[in-house]
Amino acid sequence: MTGPYLAGLDLTGRRVVVVGGGALAQRRVPLLLHAGADVVLVAPEVTPTLDGLVADGMLTWWARPYRPGDLSGAWYALALTDDPRVNATVAAEAADQRTFCVRGDDGSAGTAVTPATGEAGEVRVAVLGGGDPGRAVAVRDGIVEQLRAGRWSVAARRVGQGLPGVAIVGGGPGDPELITVRGRRLLAAADVVVADRLAPQRLLAELGPSVEVIDAAKLPRGRAMAQDTINDVMVQRAREGAFVVRLKGGDPFVFGRGCEEVEACLRAGLPVTVVPGVTSALAVPALAGIPLTHRGLAHEAVIVSGHLAPDDPGSLVDWSALARLTGTLVILMGVDRLPQLADHLIAHGRDRLTPAAVVQDGSLPGQRTVRAPLTEIAAHATRSGVRAPAVIVIGAVAALGAQQEPTVDRA
Repeated sequence: MTGPYLAGLDLTGRRVVVVGGGALAQRRVPLLLHAGADVVLVAPEVTPTLDGLVADGMLTWWARPYRPGDLSGAWYALALTDDPRVNATVAAEAADQRTFCVRGDDGSAGTAVTPATGEAGEVRVAVLGGGDPGRAVAVRDGIVEQLRAGRWSVAARRVGQGLPGVAIVGGGPGDPELITVRGRRLLAAADVVVADRLAPQRLLAELGPSVEVIDAAKLPRGRAMAQDTINDVMVQRAREGAFVVRLKGGDPFVFGRGCEEVEACLRAGLPVTVVPGVTSALAVPALAGIPLTHRGLAHEAVIVSGHLAPDDPGSLVDWSALARLTGTLVILMGVDRLPQLADHLIAHGRDRLTPAAVVQDGSLPGQRTVRAPLTEIAAHATRSGVRAPAVIVIGAVAALGAQQEPTVDRA
């Protein structure tokens, strides 16, 4: 039994002709562009997404039906129209000029087959399913998921082998499924992990036994590792040759002191990578069914820190100005000072009946939401025993989603 010969094509700067401008072409063209191909699209009409790529100068569009000779100079061709006769004509011309060609309507009738592909760092996976695309996709997904999650320790270490310095990784609001793909890949490659309390803790259980985990927790009004100590630990371990991942909750640059850690690495002459994370300021309200903006209700959203009281000399927040806004106010680290914050906002012009919500443990199994008007929200939160971490949302949008809060997958 024979089958296709698997090979990786270097298409950088080489002409690839795609015939057809529908949904299938929309799925294939981005990968060709990512490979550096010089893509020519031949179709009377294209999808809006493809039209946008044309407008951005990413590819050339010949806005007409396919004509004999269109494959001239092509290294690779894809016949992706919904007309089998056109696809057959394209494939025949490609065969005549010895250009490999994929047929979207009948894979066995072309001279090439598009595999199900995926990436995990520098590792690329391509799977052919023996004529069954669904099987190829299922196998591809399984392999890539294992690589990205670091569950294949040998493969994961090879992905990260030789990585230098420090990576500052945003872990998202707490659910391990909400870390970015890149963040999870780098975590799987770490020699040392310096982890915050609000980072996704379940990911630490997936690390290999040789990985050193350093607890950098900062408890409200409790034990805390000083920021200078965290910086020193990262620098020291990286100078010793370890690849260090600083795993933080949310996004490193949204009240996460990530910039200070980057500066410490740069002062030490260490290479440093920043991986953005899903900030709780955006994710947690969304998981509670609260949009930060909504047509007709809020055209602005402001994110502030509430760790200092409005009258604290060290506060950089103009709470009086915020009180005059009509949009959405998102407050992080403000649970302990919610009574003062609410009173100050009302005193400086915010309607006392403005809807407000406090979402505790967003994305985690204990997630819960307390809602009340601004004048009552602090008392309701206290009676409900709300504690940090929690996100406060003030504005008309806080009244949305109360009856149908989305289900959070916390499996």
